[in-house]
Amino acid sequence: MCKHSDKLQPASQLVLRRVAIDTYRENVAYLHRDCAVYRAEGFQALSKVEVRANGRHILATLNVVDDPHIVACDELGLSEDAFAQMAVADGHPASVSQAEPPQSIGALRRKLAGERLGREDFLGIVRDIAELHYSKIELSAFVVATNRDELDREEVYFLTEAMVATGRTLDWHEPLVVDKHCIGGIPGNRTSMLVVPIVAAHGLLCPKTSSRAITSPAGTADTMEVLAKVELPFEQLADIVRAHRGCLAWGGAAHLSPADDVLISVERPLSLDSPGQMVASILSKKIAAGSTHLVLDIPIGPSAKVRSMPAAQRLRRLFEYVAARMHLSLDVVVTDGRQPVGNGIGPVLEARDVMRVLENDPQAPNDLRQKSLRLAGRLIECHPDVRGGDGFAIARDILDSGRALAKMNAIIAAQGAKPFDHNHPQLGALSFDICASASGVVTGIDNLQVARIARLAGAPKVIGAGLDLFRKLGDAVASGEALYRVHAGFQSDLDFARQACAKSSGYTIGRAEDVPHVFTEF
Repeated sequence: MCKHSDKLQPASQLVLRRVAIDTYRENVAYLHRDCAVYRAEGFQALSKVEVRANGRHILATLNVVDDPHIVACDELGLSEDAFAQMAVADGHPASVSQAEPPQSIGALRRKLAGERLGREDFLGIVRDIAELHYSKIELSAFVVATNRDELDREEVYFLTEAMVATGRTLDWHEPLVVDKHCIGGIPGNRTSMLVVPIVAAHGLLCPKTSSRAITSPAGTADTMEVLAKVELPFEQLADIVRAHRGCLAWGGAAHLSPADDVLISVERPLSLDSPGQMVASILSKKIAAGSTHLVLDIPIGPSAKVRSMPAAQRLRRLFEYVAARMHLSLDVVVTDGRQPVGNGIGPVLEARDVMRVLENDPQAPNDLRQKSLRLAGRLIECHPDVRGGDGFAIARDILDSGRALAKMNAIIAAQGAKPFDHNHPQLGALSFDICASASGVVTGIDNLQVARIARLAGAPKVIGAGLDLFRKLGDAVASGEALYRVHAGFQSDLDFARQACAKSSGYTIGRAEDVPHVFTEF
């Protein structure tokens, strides 16, 4: 219990305290229950408050504490993100008061009631989201409302437009700026790390900013970080792009479509990824990054995000409608999503696969090589001097000649190289093999399950953790032969992964005729 006088304490006497809690994209404020300001203002836990200090102000969700070691009676605690926004030192004077509801809350309520929203409604909601005026509860309400009552295609356009308008937009002052993106859900799908050096070696501008993993065993940024620094100031990144025609960096520092990062913080825990939100998320980031041409990869398969060709075509049409309205040239490619791409799942294992392909190593996974060449070829064909259908051969020549490897090494050096030997990668020291329980042919690999096992093993936080796949779809296997190896850095992670494997290995063994077929555009 705090000691305080009976005289009410003025708000101006509160001082800021950094509370070292990562609340992930949510501003949280902390007041002691015996704080005079807390009692005088009639605050309640989870109410919205306005914090002012140093000429700045933020809205935050209030948490009430009883331990003076966390926050004393004369202190106003702020979570890590909130404290950083105030740009002051511990002990700086601050005031706190009841916050007005976000201006767009009326539009949110109308969407919850199932109404169709207009351009200004979405702009108001997205602006409040980007400025962190929404609590996690309000964010969840918006995500659920737009998932339950699916946005029509014009609403998706309005949402995309608003997400671009509320963040930074880049202009590279070139008529052709290319990018490639996959909608996700396929482990090991590190094609971007091959596409970028191939198309950059051809002379196309490809400033690739990628995300870190949220629910997957590795994002492109996590895998690239095995080889080089990815968290770079935007000015340095721009210099690298101009000098080398490409980069492979984490996109968080660029402040592109900031509302998307906030929405993702609630979409992922809820496992919601509606088509409308997906389209707005992907296209807003690409348009804000200055892309003029985008090749979009939509994998389909039994355990992919998209399970059938009709669903893929519906999603394609929505992407194409919004992209056309936003003046983005879009080429959608439907690819094979029946199984992971490459042999490794996890940052180090995926970096190994990428470097093996770039070095034309005999051990390089052919599926990763072929898919990357075809995607790179489609991007190369965006150039008006390249005839349609010639892109693949051009991309293959760039890779086989070593020009793609030279370009990748130049980008790695410019971003800040890290020591890495793909012949002897530093994998998690603890491991075990999962073996076939019967002889036959691999007829199924569950993308979701193998990704879950890799995460339980520690990926991506433990960069050497993950799965090394020895068998893929259609491969023959004898009873007792290893299907894959699990690597972990800690015994507890190894045990979690082993328990998950005991419930389901993610592999199905059967007859050759049972291997699922899928129509793709490659």
